[in-house]
Amino acid sequence: MAVKSNDKPLALIVGCGAGLGLSLAQAFIQAEYQVVGLTRSEISDKPAGLDLIISDAADSSALVGHLGAVIKKYGAPKVVVHNAAQLYIKPFMETSPADFERAWQSMVLSSVNVMQAVLPSMLEVGEGCVLVSGATASLRGGKNFSAFASAKFALRGLTQSLAREYQSQGIHIAHVILDGILDTPRSRELHSMDPQRMMSTLDVASNYLRLVEQSRSSWTHELDLRPFSESF
Repeated sequence: MAVKSNDKPLALIVGCGAGLGLSLAQAFIQAEYQVVGLTRSEISDKPAGLDLIISDAADSSALVGHLGAVIKKYGAPKVVVHNAAQLYIKPFMETSPADFERAWQSMVLSSVNVMQAVLPSMLEVGEGCVLVSGATASLRGGKNFSAFASAKFALRGLTQSLAREYQSQGIHIAHVILDGILDTPRSRELHSMDPQRMMSTLDVASNYLRLVEQSRSSWTHELDLRPFSESF
């Protein structure tokens, strides 16, 4: 195992874009983690303490190189958050096979690539937490969400399989269902609704941090979060 360059535990956030990704980074920075984020494009207003890598997690060859360097520098991740997603909202007959493929690559293949890159080092130290961002579509497919929902269903199944395989080896793997609209600039453009009915990304991030802090005697595998006004 590589010698860490500092004493802070490593939190790796895949899908560290504007919105929840950056809020997760802020939460873990405040909790005294060394935070490394992966995103497909440059972002503005990067918080101090965030080491940002521009990389597509669906590209396994590039990802292995990036994450190998991170683990060599900081050691095995204490926390890995998979927050990558690609949203398509289209009628089924207007959703191309390429849309389905891109949705699957963004959410499922990226998770496979990340887990295969980080789990060996986490298993070597016998601890760590993996958190996967789900959605309402993880549980039920909605009209015009065929590509997104099918990928989110698959991601939930993958997460369950990994939890059953690695929990007994000290790796806490949890799936977080975000049953509501995250309050982000993009969401405000897409949805004409009162922001008070949206989910604060900082509040959501605080719940991810609580999952990481759970004792191994009582781990949560699936947590559903929604605003008070959301029907379910």
